[in-house]
Amino acid sequence: MIDHRKLGRELDLFVSDPLVGAGLPIWLPAGAAARHAVEEYVRELERRAGYQHVYSPPLGRRELFALSGHLGHFADEMFPPMRLGGDELLLRPALCPHHALVYRARGRSYRELPLRVGELGGMYRAERSGVLGGLARVRAISLNDAHNFCTLEQVGDEVREILRLIRQAHAALGVRPAGFRLSLRGPGARYVGDDASWARAEELLRSALDGVDHVAAPGEAAFYGPKIDIQVVDAAGRESTISTVQIDFDKPEKFDLSYTDAAGARQRPVLVHRSLVGSMERLFAYLIEAHGGAFPPWYAPVQLLLLPVDAGQAGAVDRLARRAVDAGLRVEVDAGGSLGARVRDAARRRVPYVGVVGAREAADDAVALRLRDGRSLDPMPAADAVRLIGAVVAARSAELLPAG
Repeated sequence: MIDHRKLGRELDLFVSDPLVGAGLPIWLPAGAAARHAVEEYVRELERRAGYQHVYSPPLGRRELFALSGHLGHFADEMFPPMRLGGDELLLRPALCPHHALVYRARGRSYRELPLRVGELGGMYRAERSGVLGGLARVRAISLNDAHNFCTLEQVGDEVREILRLIRQAHAALGVRPAGFRLSLRGPGARYVGDDASWARAEELLRSALDGVDHVAAPGEAAFYGPKIDIQVVDAAGRESTISTVQIDFDKPEKFDLSYTDAAGARQRPVLVHRSLVGSMERLFAYLIEAHGGAFPPWYAPVQLLLLPVDAGQAGAVDRLARRAVDAGLRVEVDAGGSLGARVRDAARRRVPYVGVVGAREAADDAVALRLRDGRSLDPMPAADAVRLIGAVVAARSAELLPAG
């Protein structure tokens, strides 16, 4: 069975150190390179879809989380307060309170809606040590998050567009959802809001899921509203949520959010919480196992590894490496040890392209490419090799050669 913790160590993607603490992994350069590529892709996907990105602090005063309802419904999963002067500061368990303050930073008109506020930000959960594991369950979470403020009439289309973006992101990353879940209220008093608001929110989500196979999950809703959860299954058969869409009538009320409608009257927006790919930690726990560490070339930590046959090709390899770096590729050169050992190490590292440069290739400004799947290409001009790899990366393809 593939285990992302074991592969993560073998591929130098991340490390956990007891001196830092449980549930606080450190991303090593290879893992950070892959994560950065994914973050850039998701941010650009959102930008093209009309999202405006912000930065907000991972701390807030106690009063902020009392107002949002997190202290009342989520305190057991929050870290203890830090007292500083007359304030009590808390690590946030979610980004939505800060994004509500982004919305109310100034007056809003109906012409601005939907207002889509995105951030890849940190949040913190005081998870018990017994449930922590690798990247799948952590205490410091980097969440791909957004909060879309809409009129009631816009919510249905907004949710459908979010589901489209989720499918697009999943296809590029190689995420294979196990199913869709409509998470509803269960028995008990841990929920906020009135019955009418919950019924309306559930109706809107059911409508957005029309024609999509899904299961109802009573008791799995957020404390402020129902949600659509997109589930994945790991190599051990454990199911978890990787993407979510949630409707919230409560926070706009609590934070007294408003917009001016076409008639000049003050109206309350609806808040749609959404995450296209979840946290970077849980996402990569899944992706490492789903791909066996062999990520698609566009987010492979090293896309091209260059191997000179001997020291006589060092200059040619350095020039090719510079050309590839200038083209936007992530490139390394390995000149130590026998060629066979270096090729085997590249295979262990799951590098998608290995470029071998011998005396003949150096003289012709060429390179012989070996693909991760075992195929070898005839020597080709170095510029053509860079263009080939660049085309695959630009297409965000899971294949190693361009289509056609």
